[in-house]
Amino acid sequence: QVQLVESGGGLVQAGGSLRLSCAASGRTFSSVAMGWFRQAPGKEREFVAAIGRSGTSTYYADSVKGRFTISRDNAKSTVWLQMNSLKPEDTAVYYCAAGRSPFLCVSTSDFGSWGQGTQVTVSS
Repeated sequence: QVQLVESGGGLVQAGGSLRLSCAASGRTFSSVAMGWFRQAPGKEREFVAAIGRSGTSTYYADSVKGRFTISRDNAKSTVWLQMNSLKPEDTAVYYCAAGRSPFLCVSTSDFGSWGQGTQVTVSS
């Protein structure tokens, strides 16, 4: 089991940037894929980005492709989400999640551990 703690959320103007961090504890971090999801009020949780075990494979939702970058450092047990050119529609609670396997995955059911979430608010 991996325990996850997100940080880095906040209030930013449209066009601005934020960098989310997710610190993991547990021996399995380097052996599983990691992902970021988000949930806006009244909406279902949606996939944002995922990264494979080694960090060489990544996958993004179309809505964030070209603006967001996911990365990880297995030595630091940390995964990041760099968010640039933020839009008001990016406003949501962002969750870090640990996959059940080393491979990229995009469904919530493919992730077994979740953080508590961090709020991102983008003003227009």
